[in-house]
Amino acid sequence: MAANKCRSLWYLLCKRGISLKNGVTGCSRGYFAFSVPLQCSRQTHSNVSSRKINSLKPDISSLAGARSYKELYELSVKDPETFWRSVAKEKLHWSKPFSRVSDCDITQGRISWFLEGQLNVSVNCLDPHAQTSPDRVALIWERDEPGTELKITYRELLGITCQLANTLKRYGVQRGDRVAIYMPVSPLAVAAMLACARIGAAHMVVFAGFSAEALAGRIQDAQCKAVITCNQGLRGGRVVELKKTVDTAVKSCPTVRHVFVAQRTDAKVPMGNLDIPLEEEMAKELPECPPEALDSEDMLFLLYTSGSTGKPKGIVHTQAGYLLYAALTHQYVFDYQEGDIFGCVADIGWITGHSYVVYGPLCNGATTVLFESTPIYPDPGRYWETVERLRINQFYGAPTAIRLLLKYGDNWVKKYDRSSLKTLGSVGEPINHEAWEWFYNVVGDGKCPLVDTWWQTETGGICIAPRPAEEGAEILPAMAMRPFFGVQPVLVDEKGQTLTGNDVSGALCIVQPWPGLARTIYGDHQRFVDAYFKPYPGHYFTGDGAYRSKEGYYQITGRMDDVINISGHRLGTAEIEDALDEHPEVPETAVVGIPHDIKGEAAFAFVVLKDISLSQAVVIEELKALVASKIAKYAVPDDFLIVKRLPKTRSGKIMRRVLRKIALRQTSDLGDVTTLDDPSVIAEIVETLTRHKSPGS
Repeated sequence: MAANKCRSLWYLLCKRGISLKNGVTGCSRGYFAFSVPLQCSRQTHSNVSSRKINSLKPDISSLAGARSYKELYELSVKDPETFWRSVAKEKLHWSKPFSRVSDCDITQGRISWFLEGQLNVSVNCLDPHAQTSPDRVALIWERDEPGTELKITYRELLGITCQLANTLKRYGVQRGDRVAIYMPVSPLAVAAMLACARIGAAHMVVFAGFSAEALAGRIQDAQCKAVITCNQGLRGGRVVELKKTVDTAVKSCPTVRHVFVAQRTDAKVPMGNLDIPLEEEMAKELPECPPEALDSEDMLFLLYTSGSTGKPKGIVHTQAGYLLYAALTHQYVFDYQEGDIFGCVADIGWITGHSYVVYGPLCNGATTVLFESTPIYPDPGRYWETVERLRINQFYGAPTAIRLLLKYGDNWVKKYDRSSLKTLGSVGEPINHEAWEWFYNVVGDGKCPLVDTWWQTETGGICIAPRPAEEGAEILPAMAMRPFFGVQPVLVDEKGQTLTGNDVSGALCIVQPWPGLARTIYGDHQRFVDAYFKPYPGHYFTGDGAYRSKEGYYQITGRMDDVINISGHRLGTAEIEDALDEHPEVPETAVVGIPHDIKGEAAFAFVVLKDISLSQAVVIEELKALVASKIAKYAVPDDFLIVKRLPKTRSGKIMRRVLRKIALRQTSDLGDVTTLDDPSVIAEIVETLTRHKSPGS
């Protein structure tokens, strides 16, 4: 009975599985510079308005009694063992079957899925597709230079990956080692991730806009054995000196034994004792590399994200559960179908790039776009020209970019043919109504479902989104709406009580683990427990607040801790404060987030000086440079206010809630200030703000 139940469930959820055959080989035609651009035929699709947008695939659901989304969702949360056993057996290729579906204790932050099973993520993403459809395009590299896309087939990507994997092994990188990747969005960066996965090394991708100090801190924390980078990067027509940044970073990273340097440009860079010319060494290797059989719970990668304390957290994701969840959400949230060209414009340095540029699409055998440039280079029509030229079917981007492009008007959009689009997606932060309506009506011509997705680095994949849903189900503007299979959200009040019914707001928590959930914070499991499972015992605490509408849909209302969301990038205010506090003339600072028309949120810094007679303009410029050098340019506060002191409680805690109100000029409603040690400080700061009105902005 159980076996029949699992089989029918799988037919509901996914296309027929591909059986893996041995003896797959790959070949390489180069990495960054191809002598001849690779070609693939463009896919054609029926008119979107005439298609049935149904993520449960009516032709599949009819095979098993046409279960509804509601029934499938209820099964996934009431009987997760049956649900995930079926999907995992059929969706993934296992070298050794798992014996138990899960072993989780959420109170201890212990999360394990598909125990005693073994597989290889690289194999799942490459080998079956290279065997059955070797000439299918895996990657379309939309390079920074407009109109110069390159296309890489699954056979070629497998070959490049194997050569890179063999190179890493020859230089001593082994199973269990950590490898830092500091590269632009490119096929070689994807191959680097997959090569690590093939040999059992964990990768740690760092966004190529981070400073040398930020990079060094992550390398040190992860104890990386090697770094993979490029001589330079290109972004928005500007050169980024990646190798120079790595050279500075590794000076304080004694665990790094080798730095592999690829060539993105023709520029020559100094090569030291640690440096290895990557393409030259790869050319010596065969395009075949036997994959390691890895346990389900072996580490696949760690990715650093900001928290409410100054030190970034190395979030750990493991093999099987993460891959399964990324692939399943990619398929059903975006209604991905074979032959579609999936366009996620996120950087691979963020979790969105991991899950929906690399792992989810490749596991599903998709053609995925790698977008190296910016939305306004060489002009504000870049996204839409790319959609027309590549015939992109699903477009997934951040509200920050949409708000920016909205300001340039409709003509830049309507100039290009977007009829290939079938689904639009929003990621990184809550999208406001104006941006949603413009994205839906102007970009999508009112014909494409727009899925506003909510998820986090920690969740591994999309947790709440309008799709999947029943055929014809409504999508409401600026709402994430429905939980994905296996995700059971609840709202909790300040007393820790679960809120029942609808039309309520509270802390967004999730009741039980799902396969994509992170396993720990690297090197500090107690911090993992304290941050995510201790605030509301028996729940995973997301750190976000949410509203459940009268209809039972979820709308994310924003962060509840000291984390701000700048252009879709989560950043702890404490991290910015730590950088500011390193200035010798600054004994104390407080940073709060305030709304921003384009970025979503911006940082506002209140700064105390030792000597008030110092030139404020000079100090502010020095503080900006400090934040840029220690974190990244995007982390630099938009506003600085020099104050004599900060509002503190009698216990010495800075009242950031009050400072945020002041920054927003909402001084008529500051709330309860009875716990302040000296309430007169508020009038003092307000007067300073009125007098200076955002100096340095």
